[in-house]
This record gives sequence, C-alpha cells and structure tokens, in this order.
Amino acid sequence: MTAQPENMQVSSTGSQALPAVADLSIIGGAGHVGLPLGLVFADCGLRVQINDINDASLETIQGGTMPFDEVGAQPLLEKMLAEGRMSFTTDPSAIAEVPIVVVTIGTPVDEFLNPDTKVMKRWADASIPHLRDGQLVILRSTVYPGTTAWLDSYIREAGKKINLAYCPERIVQGFAVDELRKLPQIVSGTTPEAAQAAAKVFERIAPSVVTLEPLEAEFAKLFTNAYRYIQFAAANQFYMIANSAGVDYAKILRGLKEDYSRARDIPGAGYAAGPCLLKDTMQLAAFSQNQFTLGNSAMLVNEGLVLYVVKEMQNRYDLENMTVGLLGMAFKADCDDARSSLSYKLMKTLQFHAKDVLTNDPHVMGDDQLSPLDEVVERSDVLILCVPHSDYKNLDTGGKPVVDVWDFLGQGSII
Repeated sequence: MTAQPENMQVSSTGSQALPAVADLSIIGGAGHVGLPLGLVFADCGLRVQINDINDASLETIQGGTMPFDEVGAQPLLEKMLAEGRMSFTTDPSAIAEVPIVVVTIGTPVDEFLNPDTKVMKRWADASIPHLRDGQLVILRSTVYPGTTAWLDSYIREAGKKINLAYCPERIVQGFAVDELRKLPQIVSGTTPEAAQAAAKVFERIAPSVVTLEPLEAEFAKLFTNAYRYIQFAAANQFYMIANSAGVDYAKILRGLKEDYSRARDIPGAGYAAGPCLLKDTMQLAAFSQNQFTLGNSAMLVNEGLVLYVVKEMQNRYDLENMTVGLLGMAFKADCDDARSSLSYKLMKTLQFHAKDVLTNDPHVMGDDQLSPLDEVVERSDVLILCVPHSDYKNLDTGGKPVVDVWDFLGQGSII
C-alpha cells in the first residue's frame, strides 16, 4: 500500500542529497503521536510518508478519515490528501529514499513496570539495512534514559553514519494540531550537526526551539510527565483524606483557591491514567534503582484510588445485590483512547464485588461490552462517573446516586 509523489532532491543535513519519494517519513505514523505531527508538517509544505504496520489504520486514513479523535485533524487530513502531500506504506525499506525519518516508537514498560528496551533494538535491527549515510533520524516518543546514545553507537557499529536526534513531544493528547504550533520544541542530537539539523526541521512548525543534550532531553520528557502524575497523586491523596473525614474535597478546593494565587495549580481529584504518565514515572523509578520514592508513592495513590472508591461504596451500599453503571471508559475526558484507563480496573474490581456492572462511553470504539447510555442509567442502582466527558454534563440520572470524585456534575464529590 504505497502512494508516492514525484521524486525530488532533498537534504536537511548538508550532506549529499538523496533521491526522495518524500521529504520526511514517520515510523508509526498512523498513531496518536505520528499522524498529527505528519499532518502539521505536511501543512507547512513537506511531503510526508506515513510508514506503519497497521494496514487497517492506513486504509482509514487514506480514505480520508481520522482513526481517532484529534481536534482540528479531520479537515487538515482532507486538505493534505487533496493536495497530495501524504503517502502511505507498510514497507520498512521505504525509508531508504527519505532524508528525514521520525521514529515514534518509544520504550514501553512490561507487566512488572520495568522498561522494555528490546523494542527499540528490534526497530534498529529491522531498519539498519535501509538507513543511508547522511539521513537525519529523529526519535520522538519517550525513551529510557541513555537510549539515544546507545542507539547512535549501535547504528554506527553497524557501519551506518546517520545524524541521530531526540526531540520529545510534550503534547496533550487530542490537541496536537494546535499545540505543535504553539509549544517550544526541545531538540537534542548526538552531534552538534544532528541537533542543528533537527532544529531546522522543527523550526518549520514550532514557535521556538530549546537545545539540550540527549540525556537532558530524555529526562526533560520523563520529568514533565512524572511531575504531572505526582501532582494528581497529591490531589487524590487529599481527596481520600477529606472523604474519609466526611467532607467534600471539591468544596475545600474551591474555598482554598478563592483569590489565593499560590493554590491555583492544585488539581481536583480524578482517575490519573493513560498510556504515558504511569509508564514514564515507572521508567524514572527503574533508572533510579527504585529509589524514586515520590514516583512509587504516586503510583500507589493513583492506582489505589480505584480500590478506595470500591471499598467506600461497599461501606455505603449493598453492592453484592446492586448493578453498578460506569460512565466513561476512555482514559480522559472527551477522548476515544482507552489505553491504560483506570475505568477498566474499576470495572474488573466491581465485577468481583457487585451483582452486575454496565459500561458506557460515547467516544470509545471497539469495546463490545459497552451499552447505550439510557440503558446503563435505567438498569443501574448506582452510577460512577469514571470520566468527565462533556456528553455527561447535563445527564439526567433519574435520581440514581452518582459517585463523582471529579465533582463534574456539581453535586459534590463525597462517596
């Protein structure tokens, strides 16, 4: 599945120009990180190759439809396809004729919350035969500290002389099309030439560029997400303390913030989840030989909030004889991504303690356990607002009790 625009000579690194089928190739380009980035680069005039192993997603994109929710992306996709600025392929060798390669493969964590560094090695082993001297290769997703330097050495040992950069994305998922053009871009390279080449690429779309060393850039990405995760943990710990005392954390928060600027950044309570925050916090924990006590504690608090809610409901309700309805299965509001969502942990826990569990989400696709909203409300004895989707804002619960740690419905956050 390859659509190729007319060849032309392009060189971003000052080295000998390469015959190119595109100006820039994005590995994993059909995903949440790669596709919005590709659309924005295409909109600034580059010819973008989307290289991905997911045939179904590529067919959806080529057909003119975004495979996931992304504000502003759908009309931009239609425009870029009409202008012929995007090509699509599943062929790993297609990168051979592209001068700039952006890799959106990062370092995941395994079932033991340890970094799985084999993923990057597998990509390198598959790609090295197709890499060309002088190419600029940009790592975009979160990687375990030291990965950029290791990969540079690994590729050079294989006899390839590329320019390797690490330029992390720091986007709020769902808003990349907007934020890529508004946020400063951190760039780093294993050589000054690689860093300069990467800076020139991102100067096309970002308002400014901040240059760091690769290890510094890797830490910057991890610190950003771990700090947010710790903030959410502090709020959730406050919530559990207040709730256990029989008072409303949301009301306390409104009161302590009123005309008091130093408290403006304290978040409300909520289920802190998704594919990045916990994963990146655990990467720092692994790097520090599990001495990242704040990060480990944040994980216990944020993951433990689900178990706390169930326990409090057991104290208040006769759960074993009740049907519980869960509202929202995505990992955050107004999002269709259910990866690492705590709603599913809540569902599995309640399936052990409640008579029945029903689920609804207006955005999530591909979950055959979801039920229509009116059915969930009608059949449930108690509801839990798992995700504050805007679709639920004016929900008629029919007088059913709602557990709403977010206080999204304005009825208080006490269980």
